[in-house]
Amino acid sequence: MAFVAIYTVGRLKHPSEHPASREFFEVGDEVIRQAAKTGHLIKEFSPNRVRFPEKVNKGEGTPILTLTVWKNLQSLYRFTYSGQHMQALRDRNKWFGSLQERQPNYVVWWTEKVTDVSWKEAFKRYDFYIQHGPDPFAFDLKHVFDELGERVLLK
Repeated sequence: MAFVAIYTVGRLKHPSEHPASREFFEVGDEVIRQAAKTGHLIKEFSPNRVRFPEKVNKGEGTPILTLTVWKNLQSLYRFTYSGQHMQALRDRNKWFGSLQERQPNYVVWWTEKVTDVSWKEAFKRYDFYIQHGPDPFAFDLKHVFDELGERVLLK
């Protein structure tokens, strides 16, 4: 049984103590609580004490990174585009600045074991996506591949 991992990246527009940033952290905490309640979120990785690649630290604003593993692609997709998470996506321009050209906000990939998911793996998949675009190795929710590497359409 394969699981799906998603790595997200953004840069806060304002310092952490700014009201807009505080709002983001409050909303983000609630979104993660809701994700856990679905029963489909397998694991959330803490970014604390993670050594970020140099390019993550370059640029304006504090980098905000998430890494989670889900039971399946459909549950990740449904959660991403519904409820409070969907509202957070609509509000993201209040909190986040633009990334550099060609840098996506996230990357998704399949994994057979949750223990194979790591920050190092996330950075590798993200870099692959930037260099090669969507592929069974690293893709987005608009260009989706199933665990066998076949293109699929999510609804």
